[in-house]
Amino acid sequence: MVLLTLGNPREKFWGAILALTVQGLSLSGVELGSFEDLLSMIKAGDPPAFGVVFFPMHRIERVELDLSHGHIPSLSQRFTAKTGLDPSLILTRRLPQISTRADL
Repeated sequence: MVLLTLGNPREKFWGAILALTVQGLSLSGVELGSFEDLLSMIKAGDPPAFGVVFFPMHRIERVELDLSHGHIPSLSQRFTAKTGLDPSLILTRRLPQISTRADL
């Protein structure tokens, strides 16, 4: 689980990395401003709504692990505490296999 900071325009995303290549990064997750909405949806019994997106490398400013800081829990820990679910399993389940073969 990572926090992804993008530039031009500046955006932040939280999610699971699906693929990282020289061209860019594929992420299953949500824009950071929608994190609480995602938690509310899941707690209400609605299916989770998140996107699978690709960001070209020139937009990526920073990728950091979603870790706790002292007594402040990580977003993943908050997700689990509020939903009882493992975010890495939720964000990567039911995804089609992504082929990285160059001949496709």
